[in-house]
Amino acid sequence: MQPRAAVLGTGFVGIVHVATPNHLHVPQVRAALAAGKHVVCEKPLATTTADAAELLRLAEAAGVVHCTNFNLRYYPLVQHARAVIASGELGRPYHAQGGYLQDWLLHDTDWNWRLDPATGGELRAIGDIGSHWIDLLEFVSGRRVTAVMAELTTHIPVRRRPVGEVETFAASEGERVEVHVATEDAAHVLLRLEDGARAAMTVSQIAAGRRNQLAFEVDCSEGSVAWNSERNEELFLGRRGRPNEVLLKDVTLLAPPAAAVTSYPPGHAEGYPDTFKHLYAAVYAAVAAGGMPAEPAFPTFAAGLRANAIGEAIARSGREGRWIEL
Repeated sequence: MQPRAAVLGTGFVGIVHVATPNHLHVPQVRAALAAGKHVVCEKPLATTTADAAELLRLAEAAGVVHCTNFNLRYYPLVQHARAVIASGELGRPYHAQGGYLQDWLLHDTDWNWRLDPATGGELRAIGDIGSHWIDLLEFVSGRRVTAVMAELTTHIPVRRRPVGEVETFAASEGERVEVHVATEDAAHVLLRLEDGARAAMTVSQIAAGRRNQLAFEVDCSEGSVAWNSERNEELFLGRRGRPNEVLLKDVTLLAPPAAAVTSYPPGHAEGYPDTFKHLYAAVYAAVAAGGMPAEPAFPTFAAGLRANAIGEAIARSGREGRWIEL
């Protein structure tokens, strides 16, 4: 077994997790890389594609382990959905649909730093939650997005911001001031993928009753697969000519990559916090092994760069009202 210092790096800090507001990611990641630290950065990796590309270049030059925190890949049944499609059992993906819905910004009195482009960036609903859905679309389907057509909508253009700072999801009372908001409350995006596949995504932070629902369905030539984060231990497998299936999470029935991120026996629930655990276990294993694997199983800064590039294409499509190629 390696000494603790060898696993964690030199000194007392070997791995830095950056989980600050979006505008601070670039300087903080840059500083950590300059100090030779391994880095896990919350998404978005940066607020621009150019900055994300620079961070990827710096991380590769530093020879450290780097990760963008797309933790939702680590639900066991998301991993199984990916494995089933990759096996060819369901045939060729035709199209996908779904979205990511929340309600925490439903009222004009709801406020958070993400509403301010100076701290959150140009994109809000897309950057915050839409990026997760698109990451899963590419991860599960095995196809990359090649073009986007988007409509971004600000349904609440004026909000009543509390005087003083407010924690995410926290209610607040007291004096308020009116603030004009330009970032999107919701978005509808059409996506073209490799191999002729298509997708449609709806993202909203003003969908009443949806606390945190990510759902997708991938329809293929021989079957379909669907998953919903609000019922994260169930995976729908659709068929024609035979009964449909609902697979309940059971480590004995899962594909090896899915079984590897399952901690508990059948009937014992695991969920959102466990996705972080399994992502970080993969990152720390790479650190313990001495550096980035040849083919990392976890999302690297390249995934962060990819999200920034797709996000900028979506923003441009929303402004110009046309398809944007990637």
